[in-house]
Parts: sequence; C-alpha cells; structure tokens
Amino acid sequence: MVVNLLRDRYRVDLVGLQAACEANYARLMRLLPDMRNQQRSRRIAMTQGDQMLGVLALEVVQACPYTTTLRIRQEHSLPWLPVPQLEVQVYHDARMAEVISAEHARRFRSIYPYPNAAMHQPDEKAQLNLFLGEWLSHCLACGHEYEYVR
Repeated sequence: MVVNLLRDRYRVDLVGLQAACEANYARLMRLLPDMRNQQRSRRIAMTQGDQMLGVLALEVVQACPYTTTLRIRQEHSLPWLPVPQLEVQVYHDARMAEVISAEHARRFRSIYPYPNAAMHQPDEKAQLNLFLGEWLSHCLACGHEYEYVR
C-alpha cells in the first residue's frame, strides 16, 4: 500500500457555500420576517419537556437598504454547554446570509492554510455557515416564542 504524504489541498465548494447561505436567508426570513422594517429582535425558547435548554436570541445590529447585520446567540443555556454567538450579514438583494463573526473571530477567509496560528480549519467559513443552518433549522422545528416570567 502506498501512502500519499501530501494531503489533498482543500478546495472551496462555492456552489455548496452559496446554497447554505441561500438556505440560511430563507430560515432567517421565517424567524425574523420584518428585520428590515420594524421587528428588531426575537427570542425563541428551546425546551425538552419541562427543561429549558436555552433561548435563541436574534437581534438586528444594523439595518441598511440592502443588508442587515444580525447578532445571533444562545441565552439561558445549560451550564456545561458553550454559549455560541454569531454575527450574520444578511444580503437582501442576493437573498443570502453568511456568518461574518463567531465568538471573537471576524471576517473569515474562504480557505486557511493548515496548520495556522489561530488553528482555523481549512473550511472554517463553510463549517460556520452549515452550523448556522443546523441551529436555525432546529429552532424552526422545535422552538416556540419565549415568554419571560418574572
């Protein structure tokens, strides 16, 4: 058996990335349909039986004629679960939404050399957009309006 010591270089799946961004746009428009006009935020609870798993918080950070910037984060999470926070740029004219910031990293490249100092995966941008899609899909399937009770 011959072992190839050179790894195949990662190539951006542009069609896949665009499809993920288009699907994320459609999901976000279902969750926050009036983000361009009056609806500035929404909280969606995720529960399992009587147990609160967390609240997905969608918040408009900036609204412009053709784009909207959203902050998406998990609130009231389980104590052992890391709390994700993403910033998403919504392009209304292109009908796409992409992750532009996660935690403390901003403006992701399409490809990263590997290994690198920040330990980004070669396909970090694609992985983050797929994660956003799974997160929003789960919220659409299992979430409900969050009612805060004092």
